[in-house]
Amino acid sequence: MKYVLAGSSGFLGKALARDLLADGHQVTRLVRREPSQPSEVRWDPARGQLDPSALDNADVLINLAGANIGRPWTPKYRNAIRESRVTTTATLAEAAAQLERPPVFITQSGIGGYGKDCGDEILTEESELGDGFLADVVRVWEGAADPAREAGCRVVALRTGVVLERTAPAFQLLSLPFRVGVGGRLGSGKQYFPVVSLTDWLGVVRHCAENDQVSGPVNVTLPEPTTNQEFTKALGAALHRPTLVPVPSFVLTTVLGEFAWELIGSKRALPNALLASSYTFKHPTAETALESALA
Repeated sequence: MKYVLAGSSGFLGKALARDLLADGHQVTRLVRREPSQPSEVRWDPARGQLDPSALDNADVLINLAGANIGRPWTPKYRNAIRESRVTTTATLAEAAAQLERPPVFITQSGIGGYGKDCGDEILTEESELGDGFLADVVRVWEGAADPAREAGCRVVALRTGVVLERTAPAFQLLSLPFRVGVGGRLGSGKQYFPVVSLTDWLGVVRHCAENDQVSGPVNVTLPEPTTNQEFTKALGAALHRPTLVPVPSFVLTTVLGEFAWELIGSKRALPNALLASSYTFKHPTAETALESALA
């Protein structure tokens, strides 16, 4: 299959490109600089510029582009978080809408779309999006794919939890306190903490690309949701480190602002769309996902 990939320089983009190429697929990377090899195509999403002919014969378009959310959300940076996702999705979707043969259109999204703190509520793809900055971003981010959808593309929005893998920036940040012996639960620890292994994230992308049953939002999280306290215990055990230093919620909100709710807010998300379409998780629990991440 021919895949066109935006956001190929990020952690997930690099991992996906490697995985696809290893299986013999063709991967075209969209880049903002001068192309350095035949498999690269230049685009300028900030200006909405992408030649649709560069997408000819593409089977799957994937957008993983977006500014890192793991830093202080100043007003200026909030705009960067939003625009980096919306402009890239819109530019790719509008180009896809002009193609004679509609490709599958997959865009990364976020589990934060369900709101800052959902308690014990079970969140499926049928659940309403919630309140807060990231929820607002997810609304416009997923909506930016509408031109592709209206042109007949099968559109999938991956509402992904924290992807676990040894070299993943988010996982390195989470595991650092444990590695130096000061790890512990975040806040009460009772909040549900949506995660997924990199192996399963890659498998989900391929499953969504190849399975005509899948469209719309897709929760990419463990089928057996874990609380932060359970995850903390499993991570400490996997690293052979103590988990005796909890971090109070007020410390996280003081230091991290609204981003702290991505850590202390509860999101009990279930991957119903994947399970209904017969996707089988290789790492269905926190313990097996962490074992895979640290292998």
